[in-house]
Amino acid sequence: MKKYLLSTSFLAILACLLWATPFTAIKIGLKYTSPLYFAGLRFFISGLILLPFAGGYKSIISSVKNHRSYILSVAIFQTTLLYGLFYTGVDLVPGALGAMLIGAQPLFASIMAHLMLKNDKMNLKKTIAVLVGVVGVCIISLGRKDFDFKSTIPLGVLILVLNNIVGSTGNIIVSKYANRMPAIQLASFSMLAGGLFLIFGSQFIENPILKVDYPSEFYISLIWLAIVSATSISVWFALLGRPGVKVSNLNTWKFIIPLFGACLSWLILPNESPDTISILGMIVISISLLMVNYINRNK
Repeated sequence: MKKYLLSTSFLAILACLLWATPFTAIKIGLKYTSPLYFAGLRFFISGLILLPFAGGYKSIISSVKNHRSYILSVAIFQTTLLYGLFYTGVDLVPGALGAMLIGAQPLFASIMAHLMLKNDKMNLKKTIAVLVGVVGVCIISLGRKDFDFKSTIPLGVLILVLNNIVGSTGNIIVSKYANRMPAIQLASFSMLAGGLFLIFGSQFIENPILKVDYPSEFYISLIWLAIVSATSISVWFALLGRPGVKVSNLNTWKFIIPLFGACLSWLILPNESPDTISILGMIVISISLLMVNYINRNK
């Protein structure tokens, strides 16, 4: 049982399930402050949560001193740019189209890994499996009530595509150099730095109103988002550093995010309920995941 709980598949699913929960919390937080500032607060707090587990004082100082360029690269790609683009892009497109573009990240991860890594090349079977997953995401998104091509802003689409490229590149950077430092240290330091960059940038881009007298729901959503980020990103970085784990294969598990997100909507939101199109999309995504795992086991 312990071996299963520590397996790459189980931990990847756990991280993706956590990543599927923040959307409602993000909407709550954005009622009271601006996107970049809220994202910056979220990740700075996430870094603080992990800091006590990052090792002793001497270990922290040594890691920052010896790997500052690596930490800054991860902070910029995996926090500042990734979530800056994410929050901005989602705000510019209809919710369903945004979900579709974000849900296509495994396809971008596979393409970027193919271009940047020697040991993670695409083949016909893997390409078909990933494309099947993207089709499943599209089916779920097209079935949502808020889907409307007429309201789509091209800039938002471009930003979310760039977001996928940035996220995939960040995953590759972590994977290539993961043995340089412990995953918790990397997650903590990169989120602290990335969060500060977002907060600093928001002062020039958004000029947010700085205050502390927010209602309780704002702080509840902020703390939940920080905990989710601290947990899921630490797990993800650790998995990217495991021997034999490929960026493209690991990112395929992210197809679970729109699947689980739809289930949460049915359970939590009063006006949401299962429908034939969404269930069909979930079946297609499940087939994609089964195909990828079958391919990996039969290499």
